[in-house]
Amino acid sequence: MTSLKIKIALITGASSGIGEATAHALAAEGASLILAARRTDRLEKLAGSLKVPTHVAALDVCEPRTIEAMLAGLPKDFRDIDILVNNAGLALGLSTADAAELDDWNVMIDTNIKGLVTMTRLVLPGMKQRGRGHIVNISSVAGTYHYPSANVYGASKAFVTYFSLALRADLLGAPIRVTNIEPGMTETEFSEVRFHGDKDRAGLVYQNIEPLTAGDIAESIRWAVTAPPHMNVNRIEIMPTMQAPAGITVKRKG
Repeated sequence: MTSLKIKIALITGASSGIGEATAHALAAEGASLILAARRTDRLEKLAGSLKVPTHVAALDVCEPRTIEAMLAGLPKDFRDIDILVNNAGLALGLSTADAAELDDWNVMIDTNIKGLVTMTRLVLPGMKQRGRGHIVNISSVAGTYHYPSANVYGASKAFVTYFSLALRADLLGAPIRVTNIEPGMTETEFSEVRFHGDKDRAGLVYQNIEPLTAGDIAESIRWAVTAPPHMNVNRIEIMPTMQAPAGITVKRKG
């Protein structure tokens, strides 16, 4: 197995949900952590609960300059990033394409696509120079199994999935691994964010089912990054037992 005791992991979107759970999982393996998100108060609280060296960084992945500034401002002991977990991402709205808010679409593109590729492009050269690294991208089953009104969200996650596979091709021969995590229904702040803070509507998403938890996804990340060095976990698709691909939908007349 790969030990994380001398590794440095950067987790974006670390203030809640999958990012927060991943911080706990990797800290349990002894990794030093860079926790990045917009809500630094939450990051500080999280850092205080961890027993490993931790650096907190304010970050909005929608702003390329803030990514550059965050990386340039890392303390010396945190600069050699071994693991990048591109977790920052979101869904906004659940409307058909003709009724969706264009601003929502643009935020999803800026966050899920542009933010992820910018962070990857800026971190990857250092990994290649040092001859080690692992990039973990958080995609979604929505990138494979499209459902009504997912439109730009699903398309953005399809991009993440394809980009992850393309990175594998580009990095063939280099000791850098790439893993794409594709969760199904996971109960975090995801639906509350999607519905712009409407907790009642968000709660209905998980009503009468047992969804995945942030910890479930974090454990899959832990497994992938601690796998033996010769082993690359390309993709992990995870759904709760009570969820399955729905197949092709047909609208009948009458």
